[in-house]
Amino acid sequence: MGTSKFSYATDVPDSRKLLKAWLRNVSLTQTTYANLLNSLSRGKSHNEYSSIGKLLEYCPKLRQTLDPRLLDYWLDKAEGWAEVDTLCQGNFTAEELLSNWQTWQKLLEKFVANKNIHKRRAALVLLTGPVRHSSDERLAKLAFQNIEKLKAEKHILITKAISWVLRGLIKYHRSEVEVYITKNTDSLPKVAIRETINKLKSGRKSGK
Repeated sequence: MGTSKFSYATDVPDSRKLLKAWLRNVSLTQTTYANLLNSLSRGKSHNEYSSIGKLLEYCPKLRQTLDPRLLDYWLDKAEGWAEVDTLCQGNFTAEELLSNWQTWQKLLEKFVANKNIHKRRAALVLLTGPVRHSSDERLAKLAFQNIEKLKAEKHILITKAISWVLRGLIKYHRSEVEVYITKNTDSLPKVAIRETINKLKSGRKSGK
């Protein structure tokens, strides 16, 4: 998973059960919820860090009260694809991004230019779900913009994320993806081209 943090020997189903049981016995306010997530981001174990993503998933009403800029603080301590994705993939909906678009846009533009590769990955991963579930042009425009800024990078944390976003864009922006792939064949990561073309042809990244 790319992290140097130690991990307790608890499988995912059991971790989810434990966290849900704990949530049933506590009363979290907006402030205590934010403080809890901040504290977990500084934990020493991978389990603590990955719990942030589960708490974002399980507490949608509280999640919607958060300042998106807290992600900047949490991602300071992210290590590896799993810790980025547990925070960023699927937890923040298209509706949430669009309802506070100015803040989210500035945040993602900041991430894409950050020296921290985990924040650059986040600039892509945070858009994978929204572009797949919304046809809003603002999301697509920012997604293509961030891909363009990162397409020259060779690290798998970025190349696979570019592929992921391009494949997500196909649902509502198929023709734009086709044109973009054609125009940028020589500059996009090969894995992104291969998986996106397979998705366009077969509906699957593997082409099978």
